Amino acid sequence: MRPEPFGALLYHFGTRKLSFLKNRTILAVVQSLADHPDARTALRAAGVEDAALGPYLHALSVLTGSNMLVPADAEEAA
Repeated sequence: MRPEPFGALLYHFGTRKLSFLKNRTILAVVQSLADHPDARTALRAAGVEDAALGPYLHALSVLTGSNMLVPADAEEAA
């Protein structure tokens, strides 16, 4: 992940896929995921209200589906 004025760039070296994080809240959540037991806790810590979780959970799901985000235990096993 490379910080940029608009948010961040994510690059997957295996697939050569490039993703953009243009929302500073989702960037803060991605950066803090390791500090929280789950994504919902990270989202709440970033100030996302329960009623607004949907789009953020979807964004995290897309990043996980493209292997831009992987569970910490999967990284350790690799």
